Amino acid sequence: MSAKDLRHPIKRARGLGSAQSGVGHWWTQRVTAVALIALGLWFLVTVLRLVHTDYETARTLVGKPWNAILLIAFVITMYWHAVLGLQVVIEDYVHTRWKEVSLLVLVKFLAVLGALASVLAVLRIALGA
Repeated sequence: MSAKDLRHPIKRARGLGSAQSGVGHWWTQRVTAVALIALGLWFLVTVLRLVHTDYETARTLVGKPWNAILLIAFVITMYWHAVLGLQVVIEDYVHTRWKEVSLLVLVKFLAVLGALASVLAVLRIALGA
């Protein structure tokens, strides 16, 4: 037994304790939140610039490389942050293991599906397809 091991002997015997992943999850959630602040402000300014314009002007604006890249970054970051937040809520409030796992898989599947559809839409506009 290590002098630094402060777990109860029962937890040590069962192999329970820190999974060593909580800090990484916490940092990722904070980094995506900060990225969303910057990307969200860019997105808001871009949308406000398009308020009284026509469809072709909007397509042209989204079709510019930097705008397309930033829009894709915004979409991916938004879905990633949403998955991280929903994961915490599900893990904290769903106490039946099969329901928890099912919901986590469903949330991740829907997020990947939504992100792929969004990225495809941006690429179709940007590439003029």
